Amino acid sequence: MEWHDQSVENGRRWEREDGNAVVWVRETATSDWAVTYDRLRQAPEGSAYRHRTVESEEDALSLAAEWRGGEPVAEH
Repeated sequence: MEWHDQSVENGRRWEREDGNAVVWVRETATSDWAVTYDRLRQAPEGSAYRHRTVESEEDALSLAAEWRGGEPVAEH
C-alpha cells in the first residue's frame, strides 16, 4: 500500500493511503530520534503499535522506511 509524506513541525509523518496507519519520526528532548508506527483497529490487518528510539536521524528514517514497507505487527 502507498504512503504519503506529510509535513509536520518537528519531524516527519507518513500516512498510509487508506488512512488506517501512520509512521512518525521526531527528535526527542534528549536529541535521540523516536520512530512510531500506529495502525488503527479498523485496518483490514487489525491494530498494531510500535515505538523505538534510535541515535540518529538517518537511523530513524531508515527504520521508518522499513516499517512502511513491512507492515509490522504489534510490539509491546
